[in-house]
Amino acid sequence: MTFLNDTSNFSATPAAIRRAFGSFTRRVGRLINNWIAALIAHREYQANLALLRSLSDRDLRDMGLDRSQIGDGLADAAKVRSRWQQSRRSDLT
Repeated sequence: MTFLNDTSNFSATPAAIRRAFGSFTRRVGRLINNWIAALIAHREYQANLALLRSLSDRDLRDMGLDRSQIGDGLADAAKVRSRWQQSRRSDLT
């Protein structure tokens, strides 16, 4: 009775386990990184919104904004920045 010959041909090798685990950890890492980036972007949006709301009407007019355009202006700027970051990210890869 030998136990050494009872190994399965379908058993996972340590290298295969490391590859699968590495792939999983990279996906989880990207997910966490994207979540943190979204949180930072939201906090930055809130800070910019508070700053713009604290400005006087004259200061806003000097920038070419009306008080009613503050939220839309920030949303447009965020879209432009997002497109720029995505194009930059694709240029790096």
